[in-house]
Amino acid sequence: MTTDNPHDGDDLIDLDAAVDHVRTLRTELLPALETERVSLDELAGRTLAEPIHAPVDVPAHSHATMDGFAFDATDEYPLAVVDDPVCPEDEPPALESGTAIRIATGAPLPPSANAVLKREEATVDDGQLTGTAIEPGTYVYQRGSNVSEGEKLFDAGERLGAKDALLLGDLGIDDVAVRERISVGLLATGTEIHEGRHRDLDSPMLAGLVRSWGHEATYEGSVPDENDRVESRIDELARKHDVVVTTGGTSVGDKDYVIRTLDALGDVLFHRVRLRPGKPIGVARLPDHDAVAVAVPGKPVGAYLVTALVARPFFTGDASLPTVSARMAHDVGIGTAGFTYAIPVTLEDGTATGLGHVDSPLPIYEETFDPSVLSSSTRASRADGFVLTTNGVAADEPVDVVPATALER
Repeated sequence: MTTDNPHDGDDLIDLDAAVDHVRTLRTELLPALETERVSLDELAGRTLAEPIHAPVDVPAHSHATMDGFAFDATDEYPLAVVDDPVCPEDEPPALESGTAIRIATGAPLPPSANAVLKREEATVDDGQLTGTAIEPGTYVYQRGSNVSEGEKLFDAGERLGAKDALLLGDLGIDDVAVRERISVGLLATGTEIHEGRHRDLDSPMLAGLVRSWGHEATYEGSVPDENDRVESRIDELARKHDVVVTTGGTSVGDKDYVIRTLDALGDVLFHRVRLRPGKPIGVARLPDHDAVAVAVPGKPVGAYLVTALVARPFFTGDASLPTVSARMAHDVGIGTAGFTYAIPVTLEDGTATGLGHVDSPLPIYEETFDPSVLSSSTRASRADGFVLTTNGVAADEPVDVVPATALER
C-alpha cells in the first residue's frame, strides 16, 4: 500500500541552504543545554557557554626577548652598567637615567627601560656600555601587547581547540564554562538490518563522526520498515536525546517511513539536498520533544558524505572546508546539472585521482561520474579527500581537495 508522502522529492535545496538551516538549529539548541566547567586539559572540542574577556594585560610586565642590556633608548652612549643583572624570576630594580642593566631573556624590564641591546652588539669597557644605536621597543615583549585587559577574546557558542589552552592559561584562567555535550541517539531502519540479513555499516561510522565533533553518541538499535514502529521508536528516542540520527528510509518509496514520521512528529525543514552522493537527507525540528532529527540515507559512502557536509556545522558551528590544491589526473564528467558533486579522490604528488575512475583501484566509471554506484562502494571510504564541484573536471585542471580529515574535526 502506498502512503502519501508530503515530501515527495520535489523540494530539493542547495547545499549552502541546508547548512544555513542546521546552523540556525544549532543557535536554537545551544542555550537549552546545561553548562559545566572544564579544566584546560579537557576543553578541546567543547563549546563555550559564555564569552571570555581578558582579566589582565598579557604580558603583565614588559620582558626582554634577548640576553643583553636594558635601558632607555632615548639616552645616549656611553651608559653606566649597574650591578646585579635581572633574571626572569626577579623583580626589576629602578633604573636611573644614563644607566643600563644586564638582563636575561624573559626577564622583566625595569620601569624606565624601553629597549634591549643584545649582548653580541654590546661593548663594556670600565663599566661603560656602548653599542649599536637602537630604537625604543627593540627586543622587548611589551606589556599588554599580546592581550589588553578587558579585551573580548572568545564568543559564546565558539568551539574550542587544544591550542586555546595556551592563551587561557596565559591569562591565568584555570577552567571555563562550556555547554554539555549534545546527546545523540543513533537508530538504524530497515527490515534487512533489523533481522540481521544485512550488516549495519552506517551506525559505527556515524558514532565516530559525532564523537570526533565533541559529542556523545549512543547506538539505540534498529527497527524494521513498519510505519508505526519507526514512529514509535523515533518518538521515544527524541524524548531521551537532544538529537536523533536515523539511517535508511529517507527516499520516497512505499517503505521509506522516516521522513513521514518526522513530518508527523514535528517540522521537516528540508528533505533532499542538491548533493551527489548523499542527496536524500532530511532534517527536522521536533519542538514537542525539544529535539532535532537528522535522517541520513542508507548507502554508506553517501551517508558519510552528506552527514559530514550537512550535519557537521550543526555539531561544530564550523561550515568552513579547508582545501589543498592539486591537479586532476583525468576527465570526470557529470550526468545532471544543478547538483554539487563530491568526487572521492586519492592524492599523490599533487595529483588527484578519482577513486571510482577506471584508472583507480575502484573501477566504476570511465567518463561520467556515477554517484549512485559509488555511494554504496565502501572502498571509496579510502579516499584522501573530496573534490566538490558543480561542473565536470578536465584532466590536468587545478582542483581544490577537501581532506577527509578536515571533515572529522
